[in-house]
Amino acid sequence: MNHTTQSINENTIKQMPSAHPLAEVSQYGLHKINKSIRHSFGLSVFAGIFIAIAFVFYVTVTTGSDGSSWGLTRLAGGIAFSLGLILVVVCGAELFTSTVLSSVAWAQGKLNTKQLLGCWTRVYLGNFVGAMLILLLVVGGKMYLLDGGEWGISVLKLAQHKIHHTWLEAFSLGVLCNLLVCLGIWMTFSSKDMLTKSMLLILPVAMFVSSGFEHSIANLFMVPLGIVLQNTVSPEYLLSLGYSANTFADLTVSHFVMHNLIPVTLGNIVGGGIMVGLGYWLIYDSAAQPSNDTNTATKSNQQLDTYTAPAATIYLPSQGAPTMMNSPLTQLTVAQLMDTQAVTLTAQQSATSALLQLSTHKVRGAVVVDDNKKLVGFVSEQDLLRSWWANDFELDTELTVNNVMQTEVLSVTPEQSIAELIEFMTVDKSVLYPVSDSGVLLSSQYLDYNQRLNKAAAKRPSIYPVVENGHVVATISRQHITDYLLRKLTPEAAQVDVTEQHDQHSNQAA
Repeated sequence: MNHTTQSINENTIKQMPSAHPLAEVSQYGLHKINKSIRHSFGLSVFAGIFIAIAFVFYVTVTTGSDGSSWGLTRLAGGIAFSLGLILVVVCGAELFTSTVLSSVAWAQGKLNTKQLLGCWTRVYLGNFVGAMLILLLVVGGKMYLLDGGEWGISVLKLAQHKIHHTWLEAFSLGVLCNLLVCLGIWMTFSSKDMLTKSMLLILPVAMFVSSGFEHSIANLFMVPLGIVLQNTVSPEYLLSLGYSANTFADLTVSHFVMHNLIPVTLGNIVGGGIMVGLGYWLIYDSAAQPSNDTNTATKSNQQLDTYTAPAATIYLPSQGAPTMMNSPLTQLTVAQLMDTQAVTLTAQQSATSALLQLSTHKVRGAVVVDDNKKLVGFVSEQDLLRSWWANDFELDTELTVNNVMQTEVLSVTPEQSIAELIEFMTVDKSVLYPVSDSGVLLSSQYLDYNQRLNKAAAKRPSIYPVVENGHVVATISRQHITDYLLRKLTPEAAQVDVTEQHDQHSNQAA
């Protein structure tokens, strides 16, 4: 029976929901940095495709509207263009203008400058490739002939307008553009509902487009398209539309790069990475975060290729504020209960030895790490027994942990609230409170609170790796938490615990 080998460079780590949007933005940026080059570049190409498609939509909507209201026409075009950012957020892609929010993780010391600039460069190039793919398709499909050629003229006029800004104008418009883009992205962290995220993005995008602000990645499609058309369309065709052969002669690569692309890109970095990212970091994080947050995190694989791993960056649904009101418990963190001596496995060891190791230590699962203690997966007894069953219960000496481990792993940090973790592990709040973030009732059946609570059992793991600065430092399990609660909240268990400690001290003294 064949087995599919999972690459340890293709795994996804999911983080527990954070209490403040800044923490989510920090993880958002860190996950982008830690993705594998292949994964990150591929998603970047898609982002370039999405933005280029949106600009095609914009041109189509605004072409032939000379007699209409200037403002309303541009508003319609802006709403059409919002499709691009919605596709990026909902479908998942790496867009340069939102990737600059990784400046938050950089400011927190979670990544170094080389990692930051490397990610930005990779994403920028991927966006360019994606934009060029759509450009080739648009030219190949001769879309510039739409509406009697007016579609192409709209492209040429818009591209020409963009290269006639002064440096200060282009830079300032770039700042304003990405200020709005990143504020739109920031707002999406307030909801896990995709419809809500999409609606939150429409107005910021519509405003920057209708106001003529400059988006570097959109320009990477629009201006090159104008340059290609200027060199493709015959002078006779331009004359037939009322334009001389030299009308758009200033559309050149050098003019585009020097008078638009460079200042706009710098403006986008300032508007999104500095004004939004570092601006909020200065307000919230610099005063609230402990000084030991300055450690530098390196890349796992992908993240451990998502959340630190590059397979795919996945955010868990927010569970909201912890509901447990016991004051001592709400102050308790993962760091106080985690097991720093937990069993760990390697991807290269045999599946048989892994099962033996789990059995010897009487645990139901273990974290899989690499030589640098980076998280690459998780293996449970169920995973190993399933592979054993698939092999007709015959010993397969070539089967390794890498072949059977799970690469989508939920992880927590030492600072995670225990009360929050308990809620996440045990309560499915979508069942307990069947209302979406956009206010839509998700259930037509009436059940009282206790009935819903009985049905709201969360199907989530009982063991979680504890990851700090990209490294596995411990694990925490439902058993750890249960044992603590029994000792602290029930007199009988507390007495047993005291008796056991007394016996241990007596034996040591003897």
